[in-house]
Amino acid sequence: MGRYTGPSCRLCRRERMKLFLKGDRCYMAKCPIETGRNPPGMHGEKRTKLSDFGKQFREKQRLRRFYGLQDEQFRLFYEKAAKRLGVTGEMLLQTLEMRLDNLLYRIGFAKSRRAARQFVLHKHVQVNGRGANVPSMILKVGDRILLKDRKQGREQVKKAMEGTDGKTVVPWLAVDRATLQASILRIPTREEISPLVDEQLVVELCAKG
Repeated sequence: MGRYTGPSCRLCRRERMKLFLKGDRCYMAKCPIETGRNPPGMHGEKRTKLSDFGKQFREKQRLRRFYGLQDEQFRLFYEKAAKRLGVTGEMLLQTLEMRLDNLLYRIGFAKSRRAARQFVLHKHVQVNGRGANVPSMILKVGDRILLKDRKQGREQVKKAMEGTDGKTVVPWLAVDRATLQASILRIPTREEISPLVDEQLVVELCAKG
C-alpha cells in the first residue's frame, strides 16, 4: 500500500483526535477537531459502536498515523519491540520515539513529523558527525544530532524554532539552540510519551498475526 497523500486533517477527523500532522495549523481555532467536524464519509456522524476488533484496529491506526508509518513499517517496529525485554507496548512506543524523524520534531527542528521526514530525505542532518538520510533510523542514548552547514537547512530550522521560544523541550533530550545541535540523554518513560493510544490494544491486535 502506498503512502497516504490526501488531506492530513481528514486523518485527524477519522480518528476523532489531533494527530498533529500539520504543525502550527493544529493549534489554530480552525482545526477540524476544534470546530467539531464529523468524521469523513457518508456515515461518519453515526459511527459510534465498535466491536473489540474495531477498538483494537482504531488504536493501531491512530498510532500508525501519529508517527506517519505504513502498515508494513509498523509491523516491523512491532516485531522489534516484541523481541525486547519488557512490556511490549511500552517498548513499541519507545522504539517509535527514537526514530530520527520523530526526534527532529521533538527537538523543534521541524514543525511536524512529515516536515522532519522531508528534512532528513533532503540530507540536511548528521548523526554523530555522519550524514543521515533515513527517517526511520533508530537512534540510541548518547547519539548526537546536528545540522549540516547548509544555509537552506539552517534557515528552515531557525524558522521552525521561532515559535518554540520559551517552550520546554522533552526532558530526555538536550538541545543547543546556538549551534543547532541536540543529543539523547536517555530513553523516555511511558509517562513522557504522549498518551494518545491504549498500546495494549495495539499489541493484542498485532499478536494475532
